[in-house]
Amino acid sequence: MTVLPDDGFSLAAEFPDATHEQWQRLVAGVLRKAGKDAPETAAADVLSTALEDGLTTRPLYTADTARDGADGAGYPGFAPFTRGGRPEGGAVSGWDVRQRHDRPDPVRTNEAVLADLENGVTSLWLSVGSAAIPVSALPTALDGVYLDLAPVVLDAGAEFEPAARELLRLYEERGIAPEAALGNLGADPLGHAARTGSHEDTARAKAAAVELARLCDAKYPGLRALVVDALPYHEAGASAAQELGCSLAGGVALLRELTSAGLSVEAALGQLEFRYAATADQFLTIAKLRAARRVWARVAEASGADAAAGAQLQHAVTSPVMMSRRDPWVNMLRTTVASLAAGVGGADAVTVLPFDHALGLPDGFARRIARNTSTILMEESHVGRVIDPAGGSWYVERLTDELAQAAWTWFQEIERAGGQEAALRDGLVSERIGATWENRAKNLAKRREPITGVSEFPLLSQAPVERDPAPAAPSGGLPKVRRDEAFEALRARSDAHLASAGARPRVFLAALGPAAAHTARASFAANLFQAGGVEAVHDPVSVDAASVAEAFTTSGADVACICSSDALYAEQAAEVAEALKAAGALRVFLAGRPGEQRETYERAGVDEFVVAGGDAVAVLSSVLDRIGVA
Repeated sequence: MTVLPDDGFSLAAEFPDATHEQWQRLVAGVLRKAGKDAPETAAADVLSTALEDGLTTRPLYTADTARDGADGAGYPGFAPFTRGGRPEGGAVSGWDVRQRHDRPDPVRTNEAVLADLENGVTSLWLSVGSAAIPVSALPTALDGVYLDLAPVVLDAGAEFEPAARELLRLYEERGIAPEAALGNLGADPLGHAARTGSHEDTARAKAAAVELARLCDAKYPGLRALVVDALPYHEAGASAAQELGCSLAGGVALLRELTSAGLSVEAALGQLEFRYAATADQFLTIAKLRAARRVWARVAEASGADAAAGAQLQHAVTSPVMMSRRDPWVNMLRTTVASLAAGVGGADAVTVLPFDHALGLPDGFARRIARNTSTILMEESHVGRVIDPAGGSWYVERLTDELAQAAWTWFQEIERAGGQEAALRDGLVSERIGATWENRAKNLAKRREPITGVSEFPLLSQAPVERDPAPAAPSGGLPKVRRDEAFEALRARSDAHLASAGARPRVFLAALGPAAAHTARASFAANLFQAGGVEAVHDPVSVDAASVAEAFTTSGADVACICSSDALYAEQAAEVAEALKAAGALRVFLAGRPGEQRETYERAGVDEFVVAGGDAVAVLSSVLDRIGVA
């Protein structure tokens, strides 16, 4: 047996430490081989990724690139709460698994509520009001629920006051001690104004919310009265920093109302819960939740509150914007990543929206998968066992810091404009968020931000998933956007054509040469056209100028796309394009960049060149227009 010396175990102890300069030199060499010539000092810039809010993700982070690093993050449960609002984090019991219920039928809602609570859900988020669960039907919806064990969070929009009073009455009727009532009454006057665009009744709504907060502070220690909901801004297309900045401004506005009504700063802080979106961008979501706690702690400090009162209570909801209507099963993967990020980021409560959320009211299977997502993450993956597991990561710490600064800058701009209510009323918020979404929509159209199952790898043969329609959501204020909306409009045109003509629009793939030469571009073209609901016909496997006309006619397609290598294009593309035009092709595309042969190909009949990074939505819209798809 070999006995190792008892002097520790240092991996690679005999090798010299590598330097950042050496790494840059190696990266520059790899880039040169890939045709991207860059000086060694700029090699990292070539591999960097631009994010929204002027942020950039670098390919490598070190202790030198993390500004404050873990040293500035503090400890869980202590200011600035970057690492968590509670000292124990989720190590004791994980996070609160909160399920949302929107179905207006209180009996069916009650059945779903009981099924959820019996199978892992720990709190309820109820949509209440004229378009959802009627206020008077709350007792039915909550029949059989142990209200001293299951927290209830209301979302009643303009009807928050009668909904809150009904829930409080129900607590009293069922003998629930005031100190045993748990949850949030859901008053959110500014969030409702953001969704509806109506500001006439905001003053009254704020006064009613303040009265509920005073009541909760005096009598119900486990109940909070107000929610600062950032989802209206996220659903309008806001960036992460804009979402945070708007939530800060909304929280500060409510703090002013509460303290003006006589509550102490600490009591006012204790009446607020913040709601954020968790997306499939894992690291951005983790950093956003950490940054949110940090900047809110700064607000509390500036307000003169005790340090412990600055811990932000967070409710994370998987993003509705990222949910696709086509191939909705992929949403299970998106929500899994998003809920993982929410848990790692330190959210106190997490709602996993069912995979069919974008289609209407979820069925029992979708709700089961949603609640089991959190169960697996906590019970099998043990995500909650370590507090702030991303803490100390140079990337996460840097991203948290940069996001906090960007959010604070936006928050200050809103404050200079007169506060959140004024910024909403005067259009500052909608204008700025609209510009952000416009830029993102361009990236979506160009597939620089891919949507699996929609803009990438669509499955045209998949039968649509049908669900009961969801109640109408408040509207009239900030818009509601979805990542898939442009492609969804194209697919809807294709569906209508299928219903009326018995077949989808088709594109013939004129693949030249052997499979090794054309497969890459044929796959690219098929993927592109199918994203717009245009069926790709690749039969026969390969054609030439002599056979392409007959193959095109047999395909039943109206347009064609030539696919092969640059070398074969130079030899055959012009003749094939002429043959396709002669056979009646309304438009002829060529997959790839034409280079110096552009004029030659265009004279032969090529109408457009489809390339990676091109505007897919514009191309597909023009195809459907040319074919005559309404």
